[in-house]
Amino acid sequence: MKKIIETFKQKWSEYLLEVFVIIIGIIAAFALNNWNEERKSLKFEKNLLVDLLNTLNDDFKSMERSIEGNERAQRSCEIILSHFDQNLPYHDSQTLHFETTFICIVGFLNIAACGNGIKI
Repeated sequence: MKKIIETFKQKWSEYLLEVFVIIIGIIAAFALNNWNEERKSLKFEKNLLVDLLNTLNDDFKSMERSIEGNERAQRSCEIILSHFDQNLPYHDSQTLHFETTFICIVGFLNIAACGNGIKI
């Protein structure tokens, strides 16, 4: 036991420096790990936002097409009703309008961008 104490008294600065280096290494490892986790989190967030933006753009285009289709059907209905109101004879163009009136376009939103295990 005396030998250990004597060695410690002679080399205490070396041991203290070694402990200090180990502590600095552990702190640096935690800092590096936190930085890497933050970087991965930001990358995931960016990818999610890009996917969400692309999905919303696609949904917007889909809704525009739905609105245009429904407006065409509405115009055809108005033409048919006008034809009936004026008591006009049947015309070949009415067939197209009758077909168009039965088309009701319903737009659906794509939620694929939100499906990465995240509940919104």
